[in-house]
Amino acid sequence: MSVVTTTPDTEKFTEENFRHHLDAFWLNAPWVQELKEENWTRFQELPMPTRSDERYRFTDIRKLKLEGYRPAQEPSEAKKADAIERSNIVSNYAGKLVFGDNYLLEFQGVSEELASKGVIWMPLQRAVLEHPELVKKYFLEEENLLGSEKLLALHNAFFHGGSFLYVPKGVEIEKPLCAYYWSADCNEAIFPHTLLVAEDNAKVDFVDYYGSLDEGCCSTLSCGVGTIYAGQGAQVFRKIVQNFNEECLSVQLEANIANRDSQVKTIAVNLGSKYARLQNHTRIVGPGADVKMYGLTIGRDEQEFDQRTLQIHEAPNAVSDLLFKNALLDDSRTIFSGLIKVAKDAQQTDAYQTNRNLLLSKTAEANSLPGLEIEANDVKCSHGATTGQVDENELFYLMARGIPRETAYQLLVFGFFEEIIEKISNEELRENVRKLVQKKFAS
Repeated sequence: MSVVTTTPDTEKFTEENFRHHLDAFWLNAPWVQELKEENWTRFQELPMPTRSDERYRFTDIRKLKLEGYRPAQEPSEAKKADAIERSNIVSNYAGKLVFGDNYLLEFQGVSEELASKGVIWMPLQRAVLEHPELVKKYFLEEENLLGSEKLLALHNAFFHGGSFLYVPKGVEIEKPLCAYYWSADCNEAIFPHTLLVAEDNAKVDFVDYYGSLDEGCCSTLSCGVGTIYAGQGAQVFRKIVQNFNEECLSVQLEANIANRDSQVKTIAVNLGSKYARLQNHTRIVGPGADVKMYGLTIGRDEQEFDQRTLQIHEAPNAVSDLLFKNALLDDSRTIFSGLIKVAKDAQQTDAYQTNRNLLLSKTAEANSLPGLEIEANDVKCSHGATTGQVDENELFYLMARGIPRETAYQLLVFGFFEEIIEKISNEELRENVRKLVQKKFAS
């Protein structure tokens, strides 16, 4: 494949840049070119979201602008080396991919033993060429029902960096697979993509990390997509750590599909970005499936975290449980809008949705919009949202035992998140998430 390492020196997402993207990265993949052509047309036709759209209720739409960003160019050698060195949130892994500004910087494949069992782990661009029918079967098959059609079309038109994991039936991978996506240069756009397929009775642990090499005031755009397909009896555990700098605009569009008796667990840690939108669309299509979704978010200054979720139960005797916890400093704000939908035939469903917000300043703001749409008549479903401040009685209790007020305050805040952090099974990742949380409060 011919890869050109520069793009025309024009900003925005133009016809010229799109044609350059196709020629540079997808000359040998006609079906991807066709898909991209359709999405490029769709991107140009669709309007940007507006606040009149219910799916953007409470969003500060002024922060969601694409002007000034352009498709990323290949980073310098120094930045490549920096990205590789910093891709270390987990040191013991089954495979690793590192991307900088969409470009592949490092690839560590799976062991010969896993490869001999049929495990496929490689950059998405390579998987498209080497396993076209397999990728095509799962690629971008899910609908976008949460309001980011235009942003999804932009992603589909310009993506080229991404990871592909296929785990065959009955294969279990003990160590996690890790993908790192770095934003390296100002005013550039990256399009991370994760496609994770676990066939029947397969088991896998996966980590996605999103970060900025420049931790200062360098504004970038990240428009990412992630998809989990869990086959019958499969067990999938995916962690996402979003730690871009606080000038970044990030949009992450997630889809989970759970088949019969599968177990899917996701944890999203949201720390960075000036405006971050996380959409999670989960579809339970097989009876007996068990899906857990957890979120941990810390906002400060004027950060805004926009969380939109949809849990759809299409099959009976299944469970879904969502818990999103947010702590807000300064003038930061969150929006949580979640909906549980239970189809008529999805009897004996257990579905829960909880959003807890901890306000750490008088000017922080949390908006919660949980909802239910139930057509079945024999289900257990509930939703709830709470918003409050640090409990003064608990603070007094700790201070009465000689703990300084500031330390006691931090202990209570960190304790608020432990319910989420302790669900991370990997000890090293769990400890590194704790350090990121502490760093966020210390800076």
